[in-house]
Amino acid sequence: MAYDQALAARVRNALSDVGDLREQKMMGAVCFMVGGHMCCGVIGAALMVRVGRNGYEAALTQDHVRPMEMSGGRKPRGFVLVDPPGVETGDALNRWITRGRGFVSTLPEK
Repeated sequence: MAYDQALAARVRNALSDVGDLREQKMMGAVCFMVGGHMCCGVIGAALMVRVGRNGYEAALTQDHVRPMEMSGGRKPRGFVLVDPPGVETGDALNRWITRGRGFVSTLPEK
């Protein structure tokens, strides 16, 4: 599955101030690693955001958000997908990216 190049460029731009940013392509998606931890990514047309287990249920109550689903039907808790209407504006995209960055900032350094 190809990922939305325009959304990936928007995410890349929003993370341009991150010194330890690394992009990694995997499973037809592009993931953005901050401090060695997966923070967010683009899967198809959706933004994938790592919200953590404690933030998972609350994130799912937001409009245009659904569980991330891996092949085989596994739904990893702590990761959600935000469909295009949920990241249409720059402010909305930045809020989700900030949420992902906030979670990975709580993880031990790699």
